[in-house]
Amino acid sequence: MRLAELSERSGVAIATIKYYLREGLLPPGRRVSATTADYDEGHLRRLRLVRAMIQVGRVPVADVRKVLAHVDDESLGRTIRLGAALWALPREVEPADGRGDEDGGEGGGEGEGEDEVMAAARTEVDRLLRDLGWSTAREVGELSPVHRSLVAAVATLMRLGYPWDAALMAPYAQLMHQVAVRDLDFVETHPSEAEQVETAVAATILFRPVLNALHRLAQEEESARRYGLA
Repeated sequence: MRLAELSERSGVAIATIKYYLREGLLPPGRRVSATTADYDEGHLRRLRLVRAMIQVGRVPVADVRKVLAHVDDESLGRTIRLGAALWALPREVEPADGRGDEDGGEGGGEGEGEDEVMAAARTEVDRLLRDLGWSTAREVGELSPVHRSLVAAVATLMRLGYPWDAALMAPYAQLMHQVAVRDLDFVETHPSEAEQVETAVAATILFRPVLNALHRLAQEEESARRYGLA
């Protein structure tokens, strides 16, 4: 297809497509003349992914480029390739680790109590992963930004007086594993490994608001069933 058709089918303006091409977010088309190039379904798929990251996920262009570098790295095994692409996505602001001047001090130090809470949070996360049998997550550990984020979140809950431990987290983790199974079942409906990694990245961005909304609706429904609408 020519650039105009690519724009029409994707819903992305020609000027925006040209910008993505200049920034290396979209591979160049097959040159047919000095001023004309052809694009294929791969370009359309990639364009949709870039659009999802930038317009929906609000991912900066520099980070999009990093994600796509992992998506296109055929030297990596599928698990590492997928993990690297997802790790390159910016994460939501991680919960504070408790350091600072909340107690009226100058901040910036690492108080003994703060260290103990972080250590307790790491212990509970490790216990959770061990109990679940998630050996890969345990082996990767703090190398994973997701693992670090979970530890920080648990530590924040502990500091706020919520005794969030492995036993409380386990049922939620088991439910999320079911979600992950469905995620990868969907990803595997795409034929090539590159398409699967692209789909996983797009799904990570696009499915999150759907899952959050379903969670809230489920809470509302269960609340009405238990306590009524009065």
